[in-house]
Amino acid sequence: MASKIIDKINKENVNEKTVFSVGDNVKVHVKIKEGDKERVQVFPGVVIAKDGGASTETFTVRRISHGVGVERVFPVHSPHIAQIEVESSSRVKRAKLYYMRELTGKKARLKGETKGKA
Repeated sequence: MASKIIDKINKENVNEKTVFSVGDNVKVHVKIKEGDKERVQVFPGVVIAKDGGASTETFTVRRISHGVGVERVFPVHSPHIAQIEVESSSRVKRAKLYYMRELTGKKARLKGETKGKA
């Protein structure tokens, strides 16, 4: 019974394409509820990983905040995500950019090549 419900949800979400990929600089607009108020908080960073598929797909965004690396995992189809803005794209040769965790300063920058250009 549960698998039928999950399959139905997956079929509904398969048509939605994610417009970002690993290596993109993104701004994730997250809805935060504090008491009876609701506001939108922006979490900018680099997408270092995408996991799962269909309705369980997640992505990891990493940024440096006050000299400390901060990573946050977001479900792609979460109702708490208001918007995902792609600021720039970089060409990467890995599916997971976990090596970025050890890099600091200029070494932590990805090449600014635009996808689609030769």
